[in-house]
Amino acid sequence: MITATALDAQGFGIPQTIEELRTYLQGALEVEHLTIPVYMTGLYSLHPGTNRTAYFAIRSVLMEEMLHMTLVANLLNAVGGKPEVGRKEFVATYPAKLPFSSDEDVPLIHLQHFSPAALRTFLRIELPRELAPHPRPGEGWTSIGQFYDAIRQGLVKLVEDHGEAAVFPQRPERQVGPEDFYNSGGEVFPVHDLKSAELAVRVISEQGEGLDDQIWTSDDLIFGEQRQLAHYFRFNEIYTGRGYGPHDTPKDPPSGPLLDVTWDDAYPIHGDSKVADYKKNKEVYEQAVAFNTRYAALLSYLQQAFDGMPRAMALAIPTMLELRDRSEQLYRNPHPKCPGLFASPTFELEKPQFDAVQETVEENLRLAGLEAGEPIDLSAVSN
Repeated sequence: MITATALDAQGFGIPQTIEELRTYLQGALEVEHLTIPVYMTGLYSLHPGTNRTAYFAIRSVLMEEMLHMTLVANLLNAVGGKPEVGRKEFVATYPAKLPFSSDEDVPLIHLQHFSPAALRTFLRIELPRELAPHPRPGEGWTSIGQFYDAIRQGLVKLVEDHGEAAVFPQRPERQVGPEDFYNSGGEVFPVHDLKSAELAVRVISEQGEGLDDQIWTSDDLIFGEQRQLAHYFRFNEIYTGRGYGPHDTPKDPPSGPLLDVTWDDAYPIHGDSKVADYKKNKEVYEQAVAFNTRYAALLSYLQQAFDGMPRAMALAIPTMLELRDRSEQLYRNPHPKCPGLFASPTFELEKPQFDAVQETVEENLRLAGLEAGEPIDLSAVSN
């Protein structure tokens, strides 16, 4: 298999073979996942009960990144690949580079508490193509939309060259469907041909950067849902402290009503902290270790869902809620090594964390009863 690192070194381009396409899609999984700890850190560092508009905006984006991960996994399974999320190599070490991105135009991504600096990071991640610099030949992408457009072009060309049946071997049992996953905007759907693959790419791209020359997603057009702002523009409302008007364009500053944003209502953190930094305080250290172990459980449930047990998603969602509670406990503790700052999750995952949760994950999957069409019972499930 061609590694993402090897392709990354060659520069960003359109995948030319099925193998390259699968590598790009694994890279897309890593891109989508890399944003989740970033947005979780900004969201859960907020003081409880404050910045409600910002809280729900960031939360909605966080849930939609889970949707994007699932759609990419469906796409990768559809082209005969195997999503790899339940292993240490999948998890970035922060500050992190977005896979296949330009070293010069896309900075390293840090974990940051809710602040103007964090929102600038969020905005850079979600930057629309029309606002991003043009990628240089032989270098990485400068917007995630460019990356997905390269994947789309690769899909189209491969189908033209080899035929749809060769590109999309039918494996419906490895698809997560809308009955398996609830989300705040859009929905998961199976991918089985070029049309559904292109739709998946469209949903992911337009939820992040908006429709062409618009600030809105296409969720109303595709799913019949209420029209809503794309991720970049939801974040820009928070950053500027003002809502968008119905006729604003991507290049306009928001012209709508002022929003109540209070930057001081967050626990300040040292985002590059490691678990080892907390050893002076046994309780904080144990909380940080426990958070990382439970995060390994989340990825393990997702691995099972993407490996042919789609209803395992039912265990991933409550695990995310548990991670919210565990992170909020951490933020209430002073940082043992950084006076004036607070502890925070580090998202350091190694093989021992995945090994530690394997037995519990397997037992919980058995206890929940995940047969298709049957009700899911989480009452017997333990941590």
